[in-house]
Amino acid sequence: MNLFDDSAAKAARDRQDQLTKPQGSLGRLEDLAVFMAGWQGRGRPRIDRAQALVFAGNHGVVAQGITPFPPEVTAAMVANFEAGGAAVNQLCRAAGADLSVVALDLDRPTADFTQGPAMTAPEVSDAMARGVDAVDADADILILGEMGIGNSTIAAALAATCFGGRAEDWVGPGTGSVGDQLAAKMRVVTEGLALHAPTDTAGTLAAFGGREQAAICGAIRRARDLRIPVILDGFICCAAASVLLRDDPDALAHCLIGHESAEPGHRRLIAALGMPPILSLDMRLGEGSGAALALNILRAALACHDGMATFAEAGIG
Repeated sequence: MNLFDDSAAKAARDRQDQLTKPQGSLGRLEDLAVFMAGWQGRGRPRIDRAQALVFAGNHGVVAQGITPFPPEVTAAMVANFEAGGAAVNQLCRAAGADLSVVALDLDRPTADFTQGPAMTAPEVSDAMARGVDAVDADADILILGEMGIGNSTIAAALAATCFGGRAEDWVGPGTGSVGDQLAAKMRVVTEGLALHAPTDTAGTLAAFGGREQAAICGAIRRARDLRIPVILDGFICCAAASVLLRDDPDALAHCLIGHESAEPGHRRLIAALGMPPILSLDMRLGEGSGAALALNILRAALACHDGMATFAEAGIG
């Protein structure tokens, strides 16, 4: 079923061609306006309600010594989000987005995926459902982010199982893993890929885990059903979203990538997805920060699209 409104997109493109500028001179801003028009089903799209969701989860594979931080940091950062003290709080405030944080059973980490599946099928379903439930049906745009000590390792495993390659192709420092910790990340991803060979979305999430990754997948599916465009954050968020392509090659058609993360695997992942990012600022924080920042660009694109005069309105030509 095609949820993209081609007639609304055409109306937006026609308007862009009549605005007081050389055709195409606003570059990607024009394409973003047309993208929003098609998904919102109106030739002059708008963002009255921007929702930002950060999903948080903990991971059993952290016990393998893959990160310099203990899993308790996840809960501490959730408290920081809720108190308004994180970078994403400031960026959402600047971009006019309402931020919610969804903590997913932080006291119950997923299992170590080098020893078996990280989650059971019911656990995957529950986490995806919580992502579904978190989406505001009245939102005009949805920003997605995550928090979870160890989840850059999960992202590397998800990317590798979806797109191939070795652990070394996808593993990066994350929150600062170097030396033995970085080697441990590569080892556990290699072991996980040897142990698991899932082929569908639910099976991939069960194999490698991440309640926050599963919730991201649920939120993306719900947003598509509601025709709400989505801005994805960096490597971890995009790796989670990629898992949906195992069931549906068009699952991310309503999504934009907010920025190109400095995490090494993200550039490779962007190329595999064929989705150019809006920004590239050497950020690698996660928590939805790059996606929130990209919302400002999207708002600027729509402001030009709606507010500029046409040549006829300006009496030019």
